[in-house]
Amino acid sequence: MAFFTVNGRSVAYRLLGAEALPLVILAHPLGMSQAVWDDMLPALLPRYRVLTWDLPGHGASQAWPEDGGAITPEDLAGEALALADHAGARRFHFVGTSIGGVVGQQLIAEHGDRLLSATLTNTGAVIGNPELWNTRAGRVREEGLAAMSEEIVPRWFAPKAFEASPALKAGWCIQMGRGDDESYARLCEMLGSHTFTGKLSGKQVKVRLLGGTEDMATPPATLEALSAECDGAPLEIFDGIGHVPSVEAPGLFAEKLLGLAVDLGDVGNQGVAYATGLETRKEVLGEEHVARSTENANSLDAPFQQMITRLAWGELWSNDDLTRRERSMITTGILAALGREELKLHLKTAKRIGLSEAELRQVLMHVAIYGGVPAANHAFAMAKELGWGDNH
Repeated sequence: MAFFTVNGRSVAYRLLGAEALPLVILAHPLGMSQAVWDDMLPALLPRYRVLTWDLPGHGASQAWPEDGGAITPEDLAGEALALADHAGARRFHFVGTSIGGVVGQQLIAEHGDRLLSATLTNTGAVIGNPELWNTRAGRVREEGLAAMSEEIVPRWFAPKAFEASPALKAGWCIQMGRGDDESYARLCEMLGSHTFTGKLSGKQVKVRLLGGTEDMATPPATLEALSAECDGAPLEIFDGIGHVPSVEAPGLFAEKLLGLAVDLGDVGNQGVAYATGLETRKEVLGEEHVARSTENANSLDAPFQQMITRLAWGELWSNDDLTRRERSMITTGILAALGREELKLHLKTAKRIGLSEAELRQVLMHVAIYGGVPAANHAFAMAKELGWGDNH
């Protein structure tokens, strides 16, 4: 876990995975913490760089200042954008559950140009009503989160989740009870005073929605209304799942997220869209390299640059059948065996993607056996010049 200061307040976050992978930001529900994503990380990290963070007064994030005024959706979206900037990502995928989905709606409404996609789960354009949230805020201030957790936590999960994990309730009651009462109360008041009705249509953001049949807080009807607000965004309801699918069904939820990189809607008779290839090329090679390639192109090779962006980076590198780590190993091996000058670029790229020294060594040793020792020797020498290996 790391910490980053946003508007003078310490925010706890985790940034995991290789720099060259597409970034996905995950926002947790009210009263919980970024730990709700833990069981999904093994499935996501081979294909995504993952950023999670704790909301104000939750987990290890600092409480909202007493003199900081009301919390707004823009405040929370601002945290997500500040963390994305800190990670060096101009655009990213966003996934938010419950109040995390409210953050996603704010991003869709006002910052759609930053989003590659938005997956909103167990949330709504309107959640509950002002009276409900103001009542809860008042009770939290009087009774405290620790006392109220016994009442609230059971609403998060389907009955079968407690049967499968008898300690689930006690664990999350402890987690919720450690939160800051005032920060939680102000977030309740935010949910009661802000809606996104009429604010999400025509935003040109790929949105999809997920919910659960056993979700008491945001039942399927709430998600159906949100789908209508998002121009009929596709909605899937998980059978037998409650309010927090990342905890109740992490494998199923991760499976739904693994297809974020390229939506099948991008693929048709014309292949993958140029914009998709360009996005992937920037992520893998770095924006500076792609900008130089574009600036240096002239009337002779500009169509060639467009072609390789569509084919190499759209059709191949954007395809999710192989991870970018696997594609890096294949590409590096082929270029080393052929002795191509692009090897230098892809040795640098291998570091961005997160290949280990042992993995690169094995790639080049395969080149020696199947492509020739001189080719491997040249590749080893070039890799050492680029800083691979330890001289001590």
